[in-house]
Amino acid sequence: MGCCSGRCTLIVLCTFQLVTALERQVFDFLGYQWAPILATFTHIVMVILGLFGTIQYRPRYIVLYAVWAAVWVTWNTFIICFYLEVGGLSKDSELLTFNLSRHRSWWREHGPGCQREEPVAGFQPSGGQALVPGVSCILEHSYVEALHSALQILVALVAFVYACYVVSVFTEEEDSFDFIGGFDPFPLYHVTEKPSSLLFKQAYLPA
Repeated sequence: MGCCSGRCTLIVLCTFQLVTALERQVFDFLGYQWAPILATFTHIVMVILGLFGTIQYRPRYIVLYAVWAAVWVTWNTFIICFYLEVGGLSKDSELLTFNLSRHRSWWREHGPGCQREEPVAGFQPSGGQALVPGVSCILEHSYVEALHSALQILVALVAFVYACYVVSVFTEEEDSFDFIGGFDPFPLYHVTEKPSSLLFKQAYLPA
């Protein structure tokens, strides 16, 4: 029962992670955030592996997923520090775009309640997209990104705990199954039969 509840909970967590990761991937693409795009793509692959391992009883895939969950927590902690400018980081740097574009977070111009300002004539950047942040925003884009990452950290931590629990339960079940002869091609009840009875059965087998 414990295995079923833990396994079902992990399946729900993986599904929720997939939904939130896809949502985040869309907004990262809209903001041309190449580093988060690569990280989120890897996250989606790892979550799919974890989901597959949980459904198909594959502990190795779940272990890989648990290791990635720790890496994912570290990455999102960095994102929070980046947007809140902790440790000398600057949210206005081009670190997340690999210096390939001047774009910033999509929420910088389209955050909750933001009114987008068009750039002054003659200062339109190449590419035709405005880089002027929105005004009168209810919540600044840095806090929106930080909240996204905080949600990812929370779900990843809970999923990590359940992944470790499910792996331990799967391992115990495999050990107990192997101990009682689950993988023995010659079960015990065949060995306990007397040779005379075996010969008797073979004599009456139809040709």
